[in-house]
Amino acid sequence: MMTCCGKNRAWTPVTTDTTTRPAQPTGDRRFTVFCEYTGQAALIVIGPVSGRIYRFNYCGARLPIDPRDRPALGQISQLRIVEHR
Repeated sequence: MMTCCGKNRAWTPVTTDTTTRPAQPTGDRRFTVFCEYTGQAALIVIGPVSGRIYRFNYCGARLPIDPRDRPALGQISQLRIVEHR
């Protein structure tokens, strides 16, 4: 229960959408693209096209990446592109 400070203030209920929406397919789905991290310290990269945040916590970590981010992530020396067909 919330208390009131005594001033007349309008209260508007906040509704949230709790439904989960499936991810929208992007790019060519004939294969899945992963990046494998080869560095020593943790690395966080923001995909320049998708805006996704990729967090590599340890050497050898593999994360699936949005195919649209592949060219940019491929330019990072500590990341190795790995494709699975």
